[in-house]
Amino acid sequence: MIVDSDVKKSINGVKSALPIVLGYLPIGFAYGLVGVKSGFTISQVMALSLFVYAGSAQFIGISLLSAGTSIVTLVSTIFIVNLRHFLYSTSLSQYMKHISRKHIPILSFFITDETYAVAITDLQSNSEYTEGYFYQLFLTSYTAWVFSSFLGAVSGSLIGGSINVGLDFALPAMYIALLLMQISGYKKVFISIFSGLLSITLMFILPGNTNVIAAALIGAGMGVLLDKWVRNL
Repeated sequence: MIVDSDVKKSINGVKSALPIVLGYLPIGFAYGLVGVKSGFTISQVMALSLFVYAGSAQFIGISLLSAGTSIVTLVSTIFIVNLRHFLYSTSLSQYMKHISRKHIPILSFFITDETYAVAITDLQSNSEYTEGYFYQLFLTSYTAWVFSSFLGAVSGSLIGGSINVGLDFALPAMYIALLLMQISGYKKVFISIFSGLLSITLMFILPGNTNVIAAALIGAGMGVLLDKWVRNL
């Protein structure tokens, strides 16, 4: 029996999304629960998941909106937090050159920390993917986030009083797991440790979340210099 190669690629996209789905379920649930407990309706909580689709930005948005922060502060804060997506898009663009341009704006919306980490890991070892792979990976992850947000929001509306979600560990744990998926060789280990320590140091110097962007840029530059140095040995 001959299996069409495009079907294989679609299956791989869904399979690659499974670790993300497992990570999104508790985090999305926590977001929905916190959103409703912060005074927002289920529709408002779901609107952020459907149209913003950025976990950290949504938690920040809920916090700032419930505190009565101005729209200017809200938008500027979320913009700074999500600046790292420019780096993700730049990195993935080299793998999307053979994809029709009409798909790029749609696919760009679904890029998150987690989908980027999984996609870049897959694409570095296999260059035969089409837009079908991205759609399968991105839409599966997106559906999991929206669904878990809905479950959390509904649960929050049914549970009276305040509640301690107790899932603060979930997001850092998922990021660590995704990082470990990409580390191979001493160079990546060194850059990962260097960037992490630099980000922690800059956290006490730079405002907001700009330490993450600065550490990522400096870490990327260090990686390029390290590659050149190794090749010249």
